[in-house]
Amino acid sequence: MNAKEIRKLFPILDQEVNGHKLVYLDSAATSQKPIQVIEAIDNYYRQYNSNVHRGVHTLGTRATDGYEGAREKVRKFINASSTEEVVFTRGTTTSINTIAVSYGRENVKEGDEIVISYMEHHSNIIPWQQLAKHTGATLKYLPLQEDGTISLEDVRKTITSNTKIVSIMHVSNVLGTMNPIKDIAKIAHENGAVMVVDGAQSAPHLKVDVQDLDCDFLAFSGHKMGGPTGIGVMYGKKHHLEKMEPVEFGGEMIDFVGLQESTWKELPWKFEGGTPIIAGAIGLGAAIDFLQEIGLDEIEKHEHKLAAYALERMSEIEGMTIYGPKNPQNRAGLITFNLADVHPHDVATVLDAEGIAVRAGHHCAQPLMKWLDVSSTARASFYLYNTEEDIDSLVNGLVKTKEYFSNVF
Repeated sequence: MNAKEIRKLFPILDQEVNGHKLVYLDSAATSQKPIQVIEAIDNYYRQYNSNVHRGVHTLGTRATDGYEGAREKVRKFINASSTEEVVFTRGTTTSINTIAVSYGRENVKEGDEIVISYMEHHSNIIPWQQLAKHTGATLKYLPLQEDGTISLEDVRKTITSNTKIVSIMHVSNVLGTMNPIKDIAKIAHENGAVMVVDGAQSAPHLKVDVQDLDCDFLAFSGHKMGGPTGIGVMYGKKHHLEKMEPVEFGGEMIDFVGLQESTWKELPWKFEGGTPIIAGAIGLGAAIDFLQEIGLDEIEKHEHKLAAYALERMSEIEGMTIYGPKNPQNRAGLITFNLADVHPHDVATVLDAEGIAVRAGHHCAQPLMKWLDVSSTARASFYLYNTEEDIDSLVNGLVKTKEYFSNVF
């Protein structure tokens, strides 16, 4: 793949920020959008804006075809068995909360266990904390190895016959760790637990096959994979979803409404109460088309190459601490780091003055920050439109940052 040519398809990247060419290294927070996605959303609003499912007029039919067509694209993208297993949500957070409430409250009781890890995003911690409080279950954490990876030996020790839910991120948004989800799912199932996967940082960057992983649930967001904000996916195995109750009630998700009782539509619509995120789904479908045209294997290979180059270049800077696996083949395309004696927010501010966008803070992973024994870090995250020249700009900016604060103090 040619990242320089791909970059031309992202209009926002063709600009200067603070007098410098924009170097966008914050795709783990949200990716930029290719022109194909922007045009797909624009075309919906200009040409066939209408509500779905309800109307028999032409615009309604076109909108329904676009919306349900996007669902089929998602099904193929993650290799789900049926579109009945693909539920549109507002994003990863909503998906995991729905699983915790709808599945968790019916299947977890006092004395049961829920297993997550120290590296989880807050969106994959707080719903399980709340479920544990509601049910009296115990929330357990998988320990991490020194390099921020998960040992399968620790997985076997932590998951027991009392474990009902295991929920792990596929790729860490801080460490870049690529977790062995397939192996963890096997251990979870051997103990009678279901496997929930936070795919927010994996679905945009590598092939995710839910049947191969054998996960029971998968959650991911459109905005991290070139799609619009406010749209995401909750995948669930059909036999789980059929038994689960909706968490939102109203229009769209009902079959029959009586004075005292109501019944729900079949899957997946019983989980999609209210007017759905029609433009978002259409935009997500366009993003999937775009990614598949390039190839997820090519994107993953490109990001591994960038990660290797960034690890090499950044390690040359004196006082640099890099977190996560040292082998670039064992990590995704992001580098979380700290520069000695310089606060991460100061690092990000100086880089921004050079037109370089990075993230600074706790990255919605405060338990992991505590495990790392830091309050915050800086993070540079890469995507298909980034190049080695972007890494060079980052390294030059970090050297300037170090020099600036050395002179100040």
